[in-house]
Amino acid sequence: MSQNPEVVLCECFARDGLQHEPEVVPAAAKAAMLARIADCGFRRIEITSFSHPKYIPQFADAEAVLAAVPPRPGVLFKATCPNPAAVRRALAAREAGRGPEEISFLVSASEGHTQKNLRRSRAEQWTQVEEMAALAGGAFTTVGTISVAFDCPFDGPTPEERVVEDAQHFLALGVTRIAIGDTIGSATPPRVRALMRRLRDALPEDTVLIAHFHDSRGTGIANCVAALEAGVTHFDTALGGTGGHPAGIAYGEGFTGNVCTEDLATLFEAMGIRTGLDIAAVREAGRAAETLLGRRLHARTTRLGEHA
Repeated sequence: MSQNPEVVLCECFARDGLQHEPEVVPAAAKAAMLARIADCGFRRIEITSFSHPKYIPQFADAEAVLAAVPPRPGVLFKATCPNPAAVRRALAAREAGRGPEEISFLVSASEGHTQKNLRRSRAEQWTQVEEMAALAGGAFTTVGTISVAFDCPFDGPTPEERVVEDAQHFLALGVTRIAIGDTIGSATPPRVRALMRRLRDALPEDTVLIAHFHDSRGTGIANCVAALEAGVTHFDTALGGTGGHPAGIAYGEGFTGNVCTEDLATLFEAMGIRTGLDIAAVREAGRAAETLLGRRLHARTTRLGEHA
């Protein structure tokens, strides 16, 4: 494993990957997968969500999973926080001895998606995020995620200037890691390059941009390469391309899984871009994810030889 990676992949299987799974995965099985994932060399790992169990039962065990996965030097374990109550849970977990190192906040770049997904207005969501950032203080590394940054299934194309404004709003709150979400997987490489370059020009140099792309139309990896060409070095991915699930999502034209970790990591290494990952171990983790979920997932490179 390279000690000086040129790109950082955040493995999102345990949260974004499991969010829409119809069966709840036991906490012990999640913890075992997370240990396997950490052994691959990931420096950022999405561990859980503090969503209300009433809405997402998969993460009712958030505190138990955190307690079962000890901290690792140099690794940020990230938890999603959808509201102020979630940040309070993250703080309480930290007080109890095992909280996440990183937490993320969410805004949608369109009014329509905000209303459908969060059941409130954009203005109301920003008020919540401001409270969440104040609660978090300096206790965590914080990430601001901007959903539907390219297209909204309800409002159509998202203006680039709105994404820039949202990123600047996050920065004003002290959130310096900004994840750009292609929520319905409709972006194309030229649009990705244009938006990422515009963000690079508009934001301070030390802002960390994160590409959080979905692969609904099979263009996720191409879009990641375009983001790399525009200077992005952080990417969110999930083993087996898990994520959005047709049975549990009401927009995005069906499958909206994340960019597949195994395939993107293999491509970057083949391009001479250091990921810091043990690629063989990543592929083994992908096969373990298939066993855990009881079905074949979407990774291609778990079934190809190293030089295929």
